[in-house]
Amino acid sequence: MRSKYLGNTKEKIPEVGIGTWKMGENPEKEIDAIRAGIRKGMRFIDTAEMYGTEWVVAKAIRDAEDVLVATKVSPSHFSYNDVIKACDRILNNLGLRQIDLYQLHWPNHSVPIRETMRAMEALADAGKIRHIGVSNFTIKEFQAAQDSMAKYEIVSNQVEYSILVDLEPGLLDFCNKRKITIIAYSPLAKGAIFNPKHREVLSALEAIGKRHSKSAVQVALNWIVSKKGVVAIPKASDATHLLENAGASGWRLTQKEYKILDSVCGNQQPLLAGRYQSMLKSSGIWARAAHSMYAKKAKHHLKSSTTKSSKK
Repeated sequence: MRSKYLGNTKEKIPEVGIGTWKMGENPEKEIDAIRAGIRKGMRFIDTAEMYGTEWVVAKAIRDAEDVLVATKVSPSHFSYNDVIKACDRILNNLGLRQIDLYQLHWPNHSVPIRETMRAMEALADAGKIRHIGVSNFTIKEFQAAQDSMAKYEIVSNQVEYSILVDLEPGLLDFCNKRKITIIAYSPLAKGAIFNPKHREVLSALEAIGKRHSKSAVQVALNWIVSKKGVVAIPKASDATHLLENAGASGWRLTQKEYKILDSVCGNQQPLLAGRYQSMLKSSGIWARAAHSMYAKKAKHHLKSSTTKSSKK
């Protein structure tokens, strides 16, 4: 598994990590999958307060060594005190003393960014978090967040990116010049690469894959992580698919193959772009509702898991 530096730090993370959104439906299988990935070198695991999957990650990483855990604070908790309280809850949920990468999940324009970043720096000063990141931030929003920092640098921006969904124009160059890691979520376009309407893209992936004895999934992921400063966090709920994702690292496409894929890649904007993204960023109300929903699911699964264990 190849690694890349996390932002402008001396910390190295695998170029293919593990995403955990929507996990929790089959926890035993998912925990086994995460553990298999860790053994394969996928020691970068991403979760979020809003996902309600921290309990899955906590069980998966128990007894594991040298694992870097990233999580995200919900936009509904961006006030100074809420950022601090959320961090304490997350540490407890994950069973950790320190979060490796603490990220702002989405911008929340209803809370001054300076207040939020002041809380992030306070957490870093207290040793509760090691690195600070953001997610779904535009160039302008990222710059505003960084300008609000007194002494720390933001090391990453987690955004949707795949062979079908493009980045904000100029974002890759902006991040590379400043040594900011782009963490690509939904790097397989939520499975859309297998949609018949994207037949041209899939055909190109499969043809190139045959020459390398790789699957279309592995080629699609390799195309992303071949970019300077970009890592990917695909989600897989079983060990077979997760290990397939791991096989996207450790090799490279030829320049000719890059050009072929560049010629067929889509330039779609993220599903939540445009006016929807603007609405999401205007307040944290939607995040509070989402967090509540996933928290209830997590509590239900935890209760169910505890009940099963007591019966054994």
